[in-house]
Amino acid sequence: MTRLRVLVVDDSSTARNRLCDVVAADPALELVAAAADGKAAIERCTELRPDVVAMDMMMPVMTGVAATEYIMAYCPTPILIVSSSTNRGELFRTYDALAAGAVDVLEKPRGDEPEGSWEARFLSTLKLVARIRVITHLRGRQSSRVGPRPPPAPISPSPHVEILGIGASTGGPGAILEILRHLPPRLPIPVLFVLHLSDRFGGAFAEWLDGQTEHEVRFARDGEPVAATAGRIVMAPPDRHLLVRDGRLRVTDDAERHSCRPSVDVLFESLARGYGNGAAACLLTGMGRDGAAGMLAVRNAGGATIAQDEATCIVFGMPREAIALGAAVRVHPIYEIGPALVALMSDRRGPR
Repeated sequence: MTRLRVLVVDDSSTARNRLCDVVAADPALELVAAAADGKAAIERCTELRPDVVAMDMMMPVMTGVAATEYIMAYCPTPILIVSSSTNRGELFRTYDALAAGAVDVLEKPRGDEPEGSWEARFLSTLKLVARIRVITHLRGRQSSRVGPRPPPAPISPSPHVEILGIGASTGGPGAILEILRHLPPRLPIPVLFVLHLSDRFGGAFAEWLDGQTEHEVRFARDGEPVAATAGRIVMAPPDRHLLVRDGRLRVTDDAERHSCRPSVDVLFESLARGYGNGAAACLLTGMGRDGAAGMLAVRNAGGATIAQDEATCIVFGMPREAIALGAAVRVHPIYEIGPALVALMSDRRGPR
């Protein structure tokens, strides 16, 4: 059996040695090298071409963010961020790295876990990340585009779009950022989104996203009138479902759907019930099938539905499931989705 080749990157010798020992003890893995900073990580990655990288964020010489940007631009390799979630600055750097193409994030051990539990979670996550086919991210190059991008394909407008829901999981931070940067600063309708990001790492994401775009981005507040959120980007809080009921946002701790809370299906289904053909749903990169059934509900209600295409997804799981169900009216590469949504919004003819 071919073993997965692993590169470990951490400036702390204690943490680095611990990760190396865990990797070396697993017969399915091969430790090919270790590095103490981002510059060395790039050199080892370029030279040795590992199957997966375990990357710290806060390092001397070159940070984990800068290393991630370079690696994903010049030698795309699945990257698992292994980082602390307690420091706001480090959280922001983690989001930067996820937007640059890192696949997933795992909190460093706190020291109070049951013996062997963190190590088991690290190994299972590392193996899962290693199987993901990553794509080139041009953010790390001087020019973010090679030649002009083709214009988006024409899209049949919905008769009136009153609300937009967006769902994403693995690879979602970068995809959502790409879309929001295409949307006009003054949005005519509410935009709600669900991102699968662990509770420990999701707490500052809305604040980070707010600083990356011209939009006001914040977490949903239970009971707030939906109409009051027009012009804003509203995110499901970590570990809480977001839905719309009777014209108000509802934030709940109801049971998980597809092992997910928040769940994209919960949001999309509520939009279908509450807005019918005035709803629009957009499903982005992610593992699993959350969002597919909800998108079908929106389509069956007459709403507009768009899924991200396989070529630009980090993981094509969620959009693929929606396409297989016949839920996606349109399928676009990520860079066409923002303009397509703008076209839908500009055709809005006011409330029903």
